[in-house]
Amino acid sequence: MFFGEHVYKLDDKGRVPLPPKFRRDMRDTVVLTKGSEKCIRVYPLAEWKRLADELAAKAVTSTSQRKLNRAVFGTAFSAAFDKQGRIALPLPLRLHAEIGESVVVVGVNQSVELWNEDLWKAEKSASEEQAEQILEGLGGS
Repeated sequence: MFFGEHVYKLDDKGRVPLPPKFRRDMRDTVVLTKGSEKCIRVYPLAEWKRLADELAAKAVTSTSQRKLNRAVFGTAFSAAFDKQGRIALPLPLRLHAEIGESVVVVGVNQSVELWNEDLWKAEKSASEEQAEQILEGLGGS
């Protein structure tokens, strides 16, 4: 399980480190893809395979399922950690997430998200507000 937020600098080669605990739980290889919002999703290989199996179980005869598969798998990249615990962020994903000098690394349970710092502040605020509303609707607080 991944949780917490950490701010790192992107180096001149487009690499960013991940927190040591995240790296231990991810092992050597991860899969990077576009997040639904303007972020990069980072999946441990086992979680990516679980997601792929789940999507493969759906009928590929529907147009919407084929489009989903293209969106998920067509924008994915495999990455390995270097000796300093960094992964290279492919340019198409950096452009999608508008990542510049700094990267916010956010643990979101079974995966990790990489955010532009300003976009993360706005998303975090909106998410916290909506989370309170959702909790109230569930009867918790």
